[in-house]
Amino acid sequence: MRILVLGGTHHVGRAIVESALARGDDVTTLTRGQSGPPAAGASARHADRTDPVDLAAALGDDEWDAVFDTWSLAPRAVRDSAQLLAGRAGHYTYISSRSVYAWPIPVGADESAPVVAGDPASEAASDYAEAKRGAELAAREGFAGPVLVARPGLVLGPYERVGRLPFWLQRMEKGGRVPCPGPPGRGLQYIDGRDLADWVLDAAERGVTGAFNTVSRPGHTTMGELLELCRTVTGAAAELVWVSPEAVAAAGVAPWTELPIWLPPTGEYAGLHDGDVSAAFAAGLTCRPVLETVEDTLAWLRAEGLPAPAHPERGAIGMDAAAEARLLQQ
Repeated sequence: MRILVLGGTHHVGRAIVESALARGDDVTTLTRGQSGPPAAGASARHADRTDPVDLAAALGDDEWDAVFDTWSLAPRAVRDSAQLLAGRAGHYTYISSRSVYAWPIPVGADESAPVVAGDPASEAASDYAEAKRGAELAAREGFAGPVLVARPGLVLGPYERVGRLPFWLQRMEKGGRVPCPGPPGRGLQYIDGRDLADWVLDAAERGVTGAFNTVSRPGHTTMGELLELCRTVTGAAAELVWVSPEAVAAAGVAPWTELPIWLPPTGEYAGLHDGDVSAAFAAGLTCRPVLETVEDTLAWLRAEGLPAPAHPERGAIGMDAAAEARLLQQ
């Protein structure tokens, strides 16, 4: 295929570019040129996509078989891109998020669950869920052709600049007593960004449309298995100290942010690791073993280091020393 990736230098965008090149696709990327170069073999173009004139000049009159868009800010940029490419591309994929579902997300929720409001013409991006939902609508309304909306939840693997799995790997490398949120059997639901990339490329080639929850089946791994693997692959002399959800709450340590990846197994967060993904798996989604994700993420970190977060205003990821001390006292 001849594909255009709007983005393509980090996280899911980079995984799409590398997977496409490995398949033998002809790849064009469009970036501002500020987050690093695209993979060797891709044709790089540069523009500020929030400027419609700049965007149009960079894309010219070229045509593509498929477009992949990972934008997470103001929906208007997706609308402008989709409108510009309507009639010039055969398929449009927008990488959205399970965050578009109304909170709290019910356990077992599928793609029919209620979603938040979104405005495809909005120039605001202060609310992540509304921005992603607005962008979904923008892609569908602007492209006027076949559109696929992928709704991943937690995305791990190499290039994960949010820093969730990198936090645990780097913390294990430091050694010592590591407070770990339990129970160890807490099931996790996530996707390796490379598996997401492989699936959206294949789905675009097959002309798949509609919205899909694109994460692993619930319990693809557990918190215990994941953190044990982090300790094993780093070769660190770390001691895993398991702390109950009740003790985490008593210590005032925040799930998901201070304790990356982890969420309590009950209460309002339960549905985030327990969504219905039967539609995506029926459409060909597969997920690699967790060991491969952990090993490859560590190899990437050691080779390149963790890049600066894309959105530092959303706050740091991971426990500080004070939070660790409070947990270890429980």
